[in-house]
Amino acid sequence: MRLTPGVMSTGSSTIHGLSDAKPNPSADLFGSVLASVSRSFFLTIRVLPTATRRPIGLAYLLARTSDTLADSPGLSTQERLAMLRAFGEGLRDPRALPGRDALARFQERVSEPAEVKLLEEMPRLVELLGEAEAGDRADTLEVLEIIIRGQELDLLRFEGGEGTGMRALESAADLDDYAYRVAGCVGAFWTRLCHRHLRRYARLDLETMLALGVGFGKGLQLINILRDAPVDLANGRCYLPLETLRAHGIASPEVLLAEPHLARPVFAEWIATARTHLDQGRHYIEAVRPWRLRLACFLPWAIGRETLDLLEASPPLESRTRVKVSRKAVRRLFLQGLLAGWSNRPLR
Repeated sequence: MRLTPGVMSTGSSTIHGLSDAKPNPSADLFGSVLASVSRSFFLTIRVLPTATRRPIGLAYLLARTSDTLADSPGLSTQERLAMLRAFGEGLRDPRALPGRDALARFQERVSEPAEVKLLEEMPRLVELLGEAEAGDRADTLEVLEIIIRGQELDLLRFEGGEGTGMRALESAADLDDYAYRVAGCVGAFWTRLCHRHLRRYARLDLETMLALGVGFGKGLQLINILRDAPVDLANGRCYLPLETLRAHGIASPEVLLAEPHLARPVFAEWIATARTHLDQGRHYIEAVRPWRLRLACFLPWAIGRETLDLLEASPPLESRTRVKVSRKAVRRLFLQGLLAGWSNRPLR
């Protein structure tokens, strides 16, 4: 889930509440490393209640590690699948982790210094997972297994037959399953962890919150998919299901590259679905009690809504620039989020 000045400092090596009285070699993982791989999520981490920052931050870094392995350029699908599986097995048994030479090969292919550092820290991240509370460790292992399986399916679906042209998801159910595996499951993980660590966490029962959290996560992922559609199509990937394309008279995803205006009704349909999921996110936030957690949830929710407005105003396949909420707007939403920490009014 992807989310600025005044509320985030990327130069700091610690997050308030994660630092210890004595020097802590792990602090940099939760500070400068986390900030460098995702400034937006670093912002979310900073405002979370103290008890939840470390387990959520660790889970995020591990998920970003698997994402880096899956997306490493210049390596075959089979090499990336093998590394993902070794990483997944290593989460439970560190002896199964990829060796130094194998990791170095991936580090050579990654262009971002932050991701090179992330791969370098893989053994330490797994060590921290082993030291986590039993409940946090079990929940983290469960969500990472779902995410890694989703990444494997993504590689097999789109790159299993490299050089065969454009590929697309078949059905709306396939897209829903993908959104669950890479983001919806994170909503459930977040909910379980907060329910366990935060007294009087929500006004609704756990099962209801889990369902709302899954929907919230899927909505945020759908927004990413819609926003990134131009890049994905250029790379031969179409997450817009063939079932939906054909329902709107589009025979194949290649047509979208030649006549992008034809995608407008398809985007309208999936934007409406994303809004429905974000409505679940609104109900989720309304039920949450701790103000810091409400703020942390409000930011991606509000930025997601604004992104959908921008996507409607400027269809992504017809625009020369990538849709992005401005920093000025993010600052405004942060101020609204401070109010949302104590009142449901900004959500309405």
